[in-house]
Amino acid sequence: MKSSGESIGEAAARFGLDTHVLRYWEDEGLLRPDRDGAGRRRYGDDDAVRIAVILRNKAAGLTLGQIRVLLDDDAPDRHRVLEEHVAELDRRAADIAQARAMTEHALRCRSHDITQCPRFRSHVADVLSGEARWLLLHTEPTGGPVGTPPPAGDGAN
Repeated sequence: MKSSGESIGEAAARFGLDTHVLRYWEDEGLLRPDRDGAGRRRYGDDDAVRIAVILRNKAAGLTLGQIRVLLDDDAPDRHRVLEEHVAELDRRAADIAQARAMTEHALRCRSHDITQCPRFRSHVADVLSGEARWLLLHTEPTGGPVGTPPPAGDGAN
């Protein structure tokens, strides 16, 4: 048993977290802190590294389920999870590049109303044509095109 590790309060404060977050991550199988003689959690150096890895991966957009796979020595689908995440990062990078190009054009555009600028309209052509599925997925709770009724039985109002 570790008696020299940090308490849950100390570990949480170190990373700017509430203690319930560390308890939740433990419930989810992401953390396994040792216990002292009184049963209190003690977070050692290895636990601190795991917390840092969880935080960095959450910031990178991974879900707790994906992070669990990464932290599991025996997870057979670790590479699949990572490959899917790299593909998602590539999609997000392309979205960011498009957003930057659109914003830079709007910044330099002489047209006060950018909707009237023919060149700016090229930045929204994929949305107008319905090809920009990512936009619809992020703006429509049902994931369908604007004006499409929600699927039957989904509980949406």
